[in-house]
Amino acid sequence: MRLHIFWDQLSPEGLQLPAGRMISAVTGLPADVVDNPVRIMGFENSRKQIDAQVQLDYLAAYKHQHRIADPILLVVSQDLFNRGHSTLFGLARESAGVAAVSTARLANEYYGLEASDDALIDRIVTEGAHEVGHLLGLPHCTNRECIMFCPDTLDELNGKKKRFCDACHKQLEQKLIPEIDQI
Repeated sequence: MRLHIFWDQLSPEGLQLPAGRMISAVTGLPADVVDNPVRIMGFENSRKQIDAQVQLDYLAAYKHQHRIADPILLVVSQDLFNRGHSTLFGLARESAGVAAVSTARLANEYYGLEASDDALIDRIVTEGAHEVGHLLGLPHCTNRECIMFCPDTLDELNGKKKRFCDACHKQLEQKLIPEIDQI
């Protein structure tokens, strides 16, 4: 299994390879980072945001049409929302094997802070690995330092470590171990 990371052309340039390598290291999946071939869909002008569910629908259709079996993570610059939530960092749809992460609220500039590529890469990796964890079947975790903890704020996201806690790591290992044919 490989992870396909689709990097949208409007997302911060030059961060693809370091972010992809680090997401691969955290999740244990080899990753290919490519220019995003999927149209960005679901923009709601009144909110100035992308409806994440609409974007995941479109990404799932693309994945099905191109017979891609492996998980796909889409990195976009546009701000995302999900019904019932005003904003979010990312969203995954495990059943379709697709996820999206927005860099909009991951960048220091959004909060009036000085720009930092290092901080942005760190947050893309943390949120990207979190969404990939969902694609691999992991639920949210109550351990605030675990990659699978669900942050509501940037401070909570920054408090997470780029690793799975022991319990989540065990679950992940069980899901990634290939079944052995019994003779």
